Amino acid sequence: MADNPNPDIDIKPVTEGPTPDPATRRSTGRNIGRWILMLSVPLLLATLGIYYWIASDRYASTDNAYVQQDIVSISPEVGGKIVQVAVEENQQVAAGDLLFAIDPAPFELTVAQSNARIAAAQVEVQNLRTDYQVSGVDIEVARQDIAFAQSNYQRQAALMAKGFTTRARLDAAQHEVDLARARLKSAQADVVAARSRLSTGSAAPGENPDVAEARAARDQALLDLERTRVVAPVAGRVAQSTRLQIGQMMVSGLPALSIVDDKNSWVEANFKETDLARMKVGQKAKITFDAYPELELKGRVDSIGAGTGSEFSVLPAQNANANWVKVTQRVPVRIRIVDPSPRQLIAGISAEVTVDLRTGKE
Repeated sequence: MADNPNPDIDIKPVTEGPTPDPATRRSTGRNIGRWILMLSVPLLLATLGIYYWIASDRYASTDNAYVQQDIVSISPEVGGKIVQVAVEENQQVAAGDLLFAIDPAPFELTVAQSNARIAAAQVEVQNLRTDYQVSGVDIEVARQDIAFAQSNYQRQAALMAKGFTTRARLDAAQHEVDLARARLKSAQADVVAARSRLSTGSAAPGENPDVAEARAARDQALLDLERTRVVAPVAGRVAQSTRLQIGQMMVSGLPALSIVDDKNSWVEANFKETDLARMKVGQKAKITFDAYPELELKGRVDSIGAGTGSEFSVLPAQNANANWVKVTQRVPVRIRIVDPSPRQLIAGISAEVTVDLRTGKE
């Protein structure tokens, strides 16, 4: 310290104030943190509550939703033994691809029999034409017989008038005239019958009905023969093909396998009836899938079901009884998928749908 130049003035060194206790500083910091926590927690809860209220008022969501795809059940139109199976399970097929084949041998025989019936009908028509021509000849012969019989009768009548013949001969001549006229009528009736058998109806003009019937039977046989090759009516993936085994007997109309049209997918979301107050067609939707947690697709409300799920169940609920308990019903809502999916969507997988109720048709 420097010496005091003025000894009469007492100069005291300047000293600092008392140093705060470290424990006191920690206590003060905890109090401030406690106040911040006490204020932030209610503020956070209030913020979350406001957000939940706004979100719940704007969005309707459900996890009771599933991917749907068109499924075509394939049934053979003719019965028989399977001789070829051309597809495997989950195989992708195009429309017109062969699925399986039924033994064509019985149907080929039916086609041959039909061809034989056509030939027989054509021969019968030719015979009818011949009969018609013969009937025309018979008419001409009958007319000549009538002319001869009448000439003979006139001669006998002239002789009878002069007394050179008997009554018996005159009567015989008259009988021959009557027989000739009867043969003419019979020949004319045969011509009418032959013409009738050769006639055609308005349904098949120009063709004999027997021939037309035989041709129709042949066409049916050819159609059945073609149906022994069962082809895919639509493109998609094959399902349940394990039912098909070579040598197995197939029954007409019995489902054999299915084709899933995986290119046309939608989501059927079963919303509570209380969610439908502001829901309408065209509203935007967000779709997520349990199978693909990272996948999120955009969608739109395509249609709202015409009835609740219980109305279309096999055993609908009987609410008109004393044990009635009110249960919130669910209505199927069809959600059209707008975005092309980068992942393969599978029919029946679970999804979660959230519909923005403040949007509408654009």
